Amino acid sequence: MNFQKLADSYHSLTCIVSVEKTENEGFGDIRIIAGNSKFTELMEHPTYSVQGSSPADAPRKFVPGGLYDKYIPKNPNFEDLCFRAAVNKEPIHTYVHPNKLDTWFNVFTMPINYEEGSLCYCTYTMEPCKVSDIDLASPYSVKTLEDVVKTCIKLHDANDFKQTMDEVIKDIRIICGAEVCTLMLVDQSSGTCEVLSTSLRKGSTIKRVTQFVNFYDIANSWLDTIGESDCIIIKDEKDMKYISEINNMWYLTLDEAGVDSVVLFPLIYNKEVLGFIWATNFDTRNTMRIKETLELTTFFLSSEIASYKLLKRLEFLSYTDMLTGIRNRNAMNNKISSIVAGETELASPYGIIFADLNGLKKENDTKGHSAGDILLKKAAILLQEQAGGDDIYRAGGDEFMIIVQGCSEDDFRRIVERIKDNSSDPDSVCFAVGCCFDAEGGDIRDAMRRADENMYKDKAVYYSTYPERKHR
Repeated sequence: MNFQKLADSYHSLTCIVSVEKTENEGFGDIRIIAGNSKFTELMEHPTYSVQGSSPADAPRKFVPGGLYDKYIPKNPNFEDLCFRAAVNKEPIHTYVHPNKLDTWFNVFTMPINYEEGSLCYCTYTMEPCKVSDIDLASPYSVKTLEDVVKTCIKLHDANDFKQTMDEVIKDIRIICGAEVCTLMLVDQSSGTCEVLSTSLRKGSTIKRVTQFVNFYDIANSWLDTIGESDCIIIKDEKDMKYISEINNMWYLTLDEAGVDSVVLFPLIYNKEVLGFIWATNFDTRNTMRIKETLELTTFFLSSEIASYKLLKRLEFLSYTDMLTGIRNRNAMNNKISSIVAGETELASPYGIIFADLNGLKKENDTKGHSAGDILLKKAAILLQEQAGGDDIYRAGGDEFMIIVQGCSEDDFRRIVERIKDNSSDPDSVCFAVGCCFDAEGGDIRDAMRRADENMYKDKAVYYSTYPERKHR
């Protein structure tokens, strides 16, 4: 058969792929037999390269018959598509969203009715498309679309984001027939991970990624493992062997955890990696349907999570004092309003502490506002050290408030005394402290008023002792 002539008959970027059929329904080498001009131009373009294929400054030439990973990044998903088309004679249309690109691609693999011994053949065609042009009804099964639509409805109607995510992740685990399904957020700027939701099959003994001390490093390594693809699929020993070769650190944890199979997708929005979602020990008989379901679901999840992270960031900025890092007056007012309205429970007995920083104005006037800022930061640190488990707010310029909940009067008094003992130096952090303990769980506004009055009494004592500092 004239494979080059066949490739040239396609208008879109197309190559002809051979797949070596082996025993036990497996496959061996996958090669690019021919490619049309658009494929060849891409392979030989100076900006296109496959890691390890040739030096960056060496000219690239497409040579028909070479192993596919000399021209296309090694990708188990590509291998699976070509195997199913060439060997199983399945015509396949799907969409691919490469990890490092904003573009989606229409991908078509078509079986060729020709074999040479153990070699089977298919065409592989791809063309860029816009998200708005994606026809979901075309490549995906009705069942897949039903599952995705259910997820979208839940996300749209969500009042409690965390609870909704728990429901969605449980649904995905059941759809995948998986032992575990997890959605984890990552913050690459701070080098941290946070499991937003996880669902485990009853009786699961699998060791989860967060139980490994280097789990952020493991998560960070997934991006390189995904490479130019849109996901990672490990469905058998051959895939696991491939992972052991390219990401041995992760492979060792998979082996220790008791993982036989995993499908993992990154959550990407506007080129930012928000996190990952994966299903472990899934039903490998339905690999393609599971991939399709997660492929579509992650597209919608990424948008929702981006909005969630933005709201969390705005909440942090709105409720955090940027100088000291503790909660600000806005957060304090909202907390009090929520308690008064009965929306937030105040654990009783409780106590209120007001701490006014003595000498801040003098520090600003004599040493400058940068010195005053340092003093405020020291004051916030001191309060966190002495009452770190309680709600601490910067109520005003030099005034702080602490809510101590569910404590005995003796414990409350010990906190107050610790603050006083550690802030008695008039040349450093020095607080005027007022407090009120309420054993009956009365109106928090009354307790605040009494604590504030007591604080001003303590300040009066301070100024009588240091009259030269009365201009604050």
